[in-house]
Amino acid sequence: MKKILFIFFIFFFNTFAFGSIKKNIIKNLISTQNLSFNFEQNINGKIETGNCIIEYPKKIFCNYNDSSKKRLVSNGKSLVIKTKNGSYYRYSIKRTPLVYILDKKFLTKEIKNLKGRIIDNRLINFTIFKDENEINIFFDKDNYNLVGWQTLDVYQNLSITHLSSIKKNEILEKNIFKLPLAN
Repeated sequence: MKKILFIFFIFFFNTFAFGSIKKNIIKNLISTQNLSFNFEQNINGKIETGNCIIEYPKKIFCNYNDSSKKRLVSNGKSLVIKTKNGSYYRYSIKRTPLVYILDKKFLTKEIKNLKGRIIDNRLINFTIFKDENEINIFFDKDNYNLVGWQTLDVYQNLSITHLSSIKKNEILEKNIFKLPLAN
């Protein structure tokens, strides 16, 4: 009987503690208007780095540190990838997993209804299945910040993105999310 009570207590305590973590993640997401960060992205073993700014909902601006000096911009509707050599690619953001990752209302709604898991006692992971997308979102267990995601990109490549040097709610340049023009 003591063993059963002990197991019940541990289960109840872990469920309560995780519920508190979920509430703090949601509270942190709600209070976040924008994020700036450095990133490391691994797409099928190819590593790319750079820096990004996210403004909710659905806006992102990234500069890559690669030789092509790739720039990725979303104004909330379209996503443009442009390189210094003039390559220009435009997508509807609805065709990418970013439509969900960059939507904090969607994320908070999903997190409320999901069971998360603790990884290495430092990350909280939630797995979201939406419109044939599997999206793994990762948060820091101590400060509840978004620290990364794992998705399949538009070409069905596994893409793992890790965020570092995260800053929240900074003053942003006015036209930073204006889509670049094709050459």
